[in-house]
Parts: sequence; C-alpha cells; structure tokens
Amino acid sequence: MDDDIESILYIAREISVYRIPPLKKNEGYRAGEWGDLAQPLWKGRLRVLENSKGVTLMFEDSQTALVFAKTEYDPNRPSVEGVLDSSRYFVVRVEDGSKKAYIGMGFAERTDSFDFNVALQDYSKRFRAALEAASEAEEQVAQAPAGPKKDYTLKEGQTFSIAIPGRNKPSVSASNLLGGDTSSTSAGGGGAFPLLPPPPSANKRRP
Repeated sequence: MDDDIESILYIAREISVYRIPPLKKNEGYRAGEWGDLAQPLWKGRLRVLENSKGVTLMFEDSQTALVFAKTEYDPNRPSVEGVLDSSRYFVVRVEDGSKKAYIGMGFAERTDSFDFNVALQDYSKRFRAALEAASEAEEQVAQAPAGPKKDYTLKEGQTFSIAIPGRNKPSVSASNLLGGDTSSTSAGGGGAFPLLPPPPSANKRRP
C-alpha cells in the first residue's frame, strides 16, 4: 500500500490542449502558429500534484478524471515553456516511457496562467533550497574535525594490575612492560606469563 501523501499545488478547472507544429526556429514557440485557437484538440482540467517523488502535471477529464496526458516537472529540466506571443499559452512536454511529444496548452484567463506559473516557481524555489541544504550538510560532515586523540600510553611510575586465573601476581610496573627488568618470576612458578593485548589505539572508539 502506497502511503505517500499527495498535495495539490494548483488546479485549473478548464484548459485547452492543441496539436502544435514542430519548432522550426530556435527562438521559441508562438501560439499564433497553432491554427484556430477556438478549436482545441481537447478540453479538460489540469491538476499539479506534489508528493515525495516530485511534481506531476495531470491532464484529466473534468467529469470522469480519465487521464488524457501527464508529465513530471523537473526544475532542472523544465517540461513547461511559455510562448513568445501570449501569457496564456504554454508548450508542455509529455512523456510515456520512451515516447515523447509536445502539446500546446491554453488558459481561458490570464489570472489562471499567472497562478499556474507561481505554483511552479514556488516549487522550484523549494526544490533548489532543499538541494542546497543537503549539499551544505554533506560539506559540514566532510569538513568536521576529528575529535582530539587520546593518549593511552602509561606514564613513568604508573602501574596496572593483571588478574590471571590460578596465579597470584603483584602489579606490574610500566618499566617492566616497556623493556625494563624482566627477571622477576611469578609467585606460582618460574615462567613468564603472556601479556594481555595493549589498549585500543586512538583511532578506535572506546567501548
């Protein structure tokens, strides 16, 4: 079950969709070249939805909610482009798997197209701010100084005790462990006993 929460960024109750000719110039699209704008290819509603994966533009039938087309909106690779000769018309790239097509989209009122633009701009700002925050957090972790190294070496005159089952051994001085006189024998026998492993190095965290 998908528990992802979906929010609506924008709804247009009625939009018009147009079949548009291929772009012949690099300067941009013009709605005046789409033919009779009073005869759209399709009419319906537009919903702009956001979830944890991103934003999707949904072209749906106003009565049945049947999807006519949809496209993901990526601020780094925008799928929506305004035309040069009107503020109410846009070109939208729609994709279905490996298939890609461009359609024209028109709003009946300029206020609707303005609100649509604002919704996409607000999302783009939040998207980029989140990327910057994540990048700064990674840099701070990478640049964080390591904690001060702890000195586990024995100082002169310091001693510690080693408990060995079956033996009764007095405390061993640091001088003996660091190359001093090793001629003394244990109380229970004449052989030297194996030393325990040294303390963990400064690179390892103490338990």
